[in-house]
Amino acid sequence: MKFLRFKNKRDSLNEGREIKSGFLDEENKVVELKGDVLDYFNADIHAILDDIVESHSLEDIELESPVEPSKIVCIGLNYTDHAKEMNEELPDKPTIFIKPSTAINKTNNIIIYPKISSRVDYEGELGVVIGKTAKQVTPEEADDHIFGYTVINDVTARDFTLGDGQWTRGKSCDGFAPIGPYVETELDPLNQSIVTKVNGEIRQNSSTSKMIFSPQEILSYVSQTMTFNPGDIIATGTPPGVGPMEADSIVEVTIKDIGTLRNHLIKEE
Repeated sequence: MKFLRFKNKRDSLNEGREIKSGFLDEENKVVELKGDVLDYFNADIHAILDDIVESHSLEDIELESPVEPSKIVCIGLNYTDHAKEMNEELPDKPTIFIKPSTAINKTNNIIIYPKISSRVDYEGELGVVIGKTAKQVTPEEADDHIFGYTVINDVTARDFTLGDGQWTRGKSCDGFAPIGPYVETELDPLNQSIVTKVNGEIRQNSSTSKMIFSPQEILSYVSQTMTFNPGDIIATGTPPGVGPMEADSIVEVTIKDIGTLRNHLIKEE
C-alpha cells in the first residue's frame, strides 16, 4: 500500500493549510484517512478502511514529505557496482552520517542551489521508513520495525564535502533531502530498479540487488548505538553514476515499486 501526506490545492489561499494523510488506491485516487500515516503501522486493512474520510484526485492535491523524520541516517558506499566505479574495496561495515530534519524536502518542490557552492550533486537512494522505536535490534528483528520504503535524493554540495574533509556541511543544506512521493509498505527492497535522470537523461541505472548491506543489516548495525524513532529514515546508499547538476535542472529518482521523486534545482539569489 502506498501511504502519503498531502494538502488540498483548493485551500491554497488559506495560510497554514492542514496536512492530511491517506493512501493511493488502485485507480490512482488519493483516499484520505483520519489518522497520521504512522498510525497505520501494522494496521489491518479493515482498520484502515474504517478510517476513510473521502477521496481526492491527484490533480487536486499537493504531495508533502510522506513522514517527518527526526533524523535521516545515511549510508556511504553500499553498492557493489559503485565500489567498482570508485576502485574501492568493499567495506566490512556500513559508514554512516546524518542529515538534519531541516534538510527534509518533498516531491515537486524546488531544491535551492546554495550561492556559496560551486557543485551540487544528485544521489538517488532507497529510503527505509521506521515504523516503531528500534534500539539494539537484530537483523532478523528489523522487519518488525520497518513501516515501508520511500525514495530519497541525498543531494550534496560536493565542493563542501571535498573541501571540509568530512560530509556534514555538504549534506545538510536546507532542502537537501527530498523524500517521497509515497511510503510503499509492500515491496522487496532488494529487487528494485533505481534510476536517476537529470533533464530527462539517465545518470544512474542500477538495482538494489547490488547492495552490500541490506536494509535489515543497516538498521540493526545503527540501532546498536542509536535509537530510531517512528518516522526516521535510513538512506541506504547510492548506486554508481553520481554527478553534478546545473542550476535550473530537473532531477528525477524512480524506484520501481514506489514511484518518482521529482525536483527542480534553482540557484539561490
